[in-house]
Amino acid sequence: MVRDTEVLVLGGGSTGCGIARDLATRGLEVTLVERGTLTDGTTGRMHGLLHSGGRYAVSDRASATECIEENETLREIAGHCVEETGGLFVKRPEDSDDYFRAKLEGCRDCGIPARVLSGREAREIEPYLAEDVERAIEVPDGAVDPFRLCVANAVDAEAHGARIETHAEVIDLLREGDDVYGVEVRHGAGPGKRSDAAAGTTEEITAEYVVNATGAWAGQIGSMADLEIEVRPSKGVMTIMNVRQVDTVINRCRPKGDADIVVPHETTAILGTTDEEVADPDDYPEERWEVEAMIDTLSELVPILAESRTIRSFWGVRPLYEPPGTDTQDPTDITRDFFLLDHADRDGVAGISSIVGGKFTTYRAMAEEIADHVCAKLGVTASCSTADEPLPGSENLERLEAGMDDFGLRSPVARRSKQRLGSRASEVLETDEPNPVICQCEGVTRAEVRDAIEGSGADLNAVRIRTRASMGNCQGGFCCQNVAHELHPQYDEATVRAALDELFAERWKGQRHALWGEQLSQAMLNYALHATTMNRDRDPADATGDVDFAAFDDGGARGAEPRRDD
Repeated sequence: MVRDTEVLVLGGGSTGCGIARDLATRGLEVTLVERGTLTDGTTGRMHGLLHSGGRYAVSDRASATECIEENETLREIAGHCVEETGGLFVKRPEDSDDYFRAKLEGCRDCGIPARVLSGREAREIEPYLAEDVERAIEVPDGAVDPFRLCVANAVDAEAHGARIETHAEVIDLLREGDDVYGVEVRHGAGPGKRSDAAAGTTEEITAEYVVNATGAWAGQIGSMADLEIEVRPSKGVMTIMNVRQVDTVINRCRPKGDADIVVPHETTAILGTTDEEVADPDDYPEERWEVEAMIDTLSELVPILAESRTIRSFWGVRPLYEPPGTDTQDPTDITRDFFLLDHADRDGVAGISSIVGGKFTTYRAMAEEIADHVCAKLGVTASCSTADEPLPGSENLERLEAGMDDFGLRSPVARRSKQRLGSRASEVLETDEPNPVICQCEGVTRAEVRDAIEGSGADLNAVRIRTRASMGNCQGGFCCQNVAHELHPQYDEATVRAALDELFAERWKGQRHALWGEQLSQAMLNYALHATTMNRDRDPADATGDVDFAAFDDGGARGAEPRRDD
C-alpha cells in the first residue's frame, strides 16, 4: 500500500520537533502533526532551565548524567537559544549538611563540574541572596528559550523536506488488526493553521511508521489503538517576575520540595515550581494561593522577591512515565529518565512506538534514540548528525558583530535582537526600510516581526514564541495591536482581528492569578487602553451605531457633522 509519508510524528513539542529534524536530516520523508501551535503543550510551559543535572545528582543519577551530556551539546548546537547563567545550590542554616555533601558527591560522580562557595562568595555572584545563606555549590546550569529552540528544530526539519502541520488534532489512530498505519486528524480554526483544509474537516494521514511523542498526552493517544501507556502527568505551577532579580539560576540545596528554584530568563525571572499529580493534563485549575506561597518560600533565598512585582503565572504538565509494577505514591519520586516503548514488542501492535518521560534538556537524545529505532525498523542505515550540526541561527556565532550599534538600532535593542536571532541577525535586520521597535518591553523590531510572520503566517502566538513580542512587563497591552498591524495588507481585516484577539486572550490567561498590587494597576491600564481605543470591551453603543466616531475627527460634539480636510 502506498503511504502518505514514511514517518508520522505526533506532537509538536521539543521532542516531536527534534525527532522530525533527526529523521529528516537522515533523508526520511517525515510529517509532524500538532493539535495547536508548536510548543502548545509541556514545552511552552517549562521554567526555562537548561539542566546541569545537579537537581537529580542525589535522587536520579542516570538522569543527571544525561542532563550534563546534553547540556554541553546544546551549548554547541543551539548557542543563540542558551544563556550560560551558571547555577548555585544554596544552603540555609536549617538545611542538612549531609544533603549538601551528598549533592556535591553526586555532581562529581555524574561528571557535573561542581565548586563549593562560601556564603560570602555566593553573595558576590548574587548580591540579593539572603544574608544567612551559609554555602553554595556552583554548577553549569543555564537558561534556555524553549520556543526558539523548538522552532529552530522545526525550521531545520522543513528545510530537509519535512511537513510540519499545526492545528491538526489527532482524533484516531488508524489500526488494522495488529498494525497501526496512520492517524485521522481534525483541522482546527484560527489564523495559524498551516493547512488549507477548512476548520472542522478531517483528514487521514497514512505512514510506514508512527511515533507517539505527545508527552503527557501519550496515554490518551495510545488508548485510541487500545494501547495502555502508563503516563502520570504532574502539574507544576510557575510565576514570572517583572525583572531579573538574579542573573544566576538559584536552587535550594535540600531534598525534593515545592518552590525551590529561581531561573533568570530573558528580561524576567521565573519562580518554580509545584509538583502535583493530576488525572487529566488538560483540566486542572491554577490556584492563586500556590503563587503566593511560592513567592513566600523563595523569598527565604532571595528576600527582594517579597517586594517584587509578579506579572503572570502559568502551569505545565510533566510527562512522567512509570513502568508497570512500580506503584510510586509520590510523583516527585518518579524517575525523570525517558523510555522508548516499542509497541510491537510490548503489546504485539506493529507500526508504532512511543517516547515518554524525560526532560526538555534531553529532548535531542530522546529524538536520537527513537530515530535510530525507526531507522532500524525501516531498514535505513543513515546515522544521526544532530549532536554536531548547529541549528538555524547558531551557525558561526563567534562571527557576530561585537558592537551594539549595528543595523542602526539603539544598543539594548541590537543586543536583544542578536540574542534572539543569533547568526541570522544580519540577514533579518539589514533593511533599507524603517525598522521601528514594535514591542518596547522586549526590544522587538518590525524586521523581526515580519521575519516571524513570514515563517509562521498569521498566527501571532507563533510570532510571539519566535520573537518574545508581548511577553514583557505590559503583557501585550502596548504592543499586541502593533504586532497585529504588521499582518496588513497581506491578510484581510477579519484575519488580523482574529489573530489579535487570539494573542491578547492568550496573554490574559496567565495574569488572572497575579492580579494584585502593581500588576492589578497594569491590567487596568491595559483594559482602559484597549477598551477606549479599539472598543475591545464591546461597548454596545458602538455595536448599535450610537457613537459617531467620525464626528471626533474635528473635535466636535457627538453627532456633529465632521469636517474632512483633503
